[in-house]
Amino acid sequence: MTEVTYHIVEHDGGFAYKVGDVFSETFPSRQEALQAAQAAAAEQQVPGSTEGIRYQDGTGQWHDETAQGSDRPVARVAED
Repeated sequence: MTEVTYHIVEHDGGFAYKVGDVFSETFPSRQEALQAAQAAAAEQQVPGSTEGIRYQDGTGQWHDETAQGSDRPVARVAED
């Protein structure tokens, strides 16, 4: 199972949560960024519906896959 970790970081004059190289919007306080990260992590773990997806790769080839609605990552917030 995939694991996703949200980190609270200083960003753009305030605080944000970060997943990989992607930042959230900026919050005035660390506490607000932490609460937003906790809400986002909880929502990310909620199962959805199984659906077919179709996408085109970088070479122009089309792919069809099934995204399982129950295949959700384990999301956690690191309070480092």
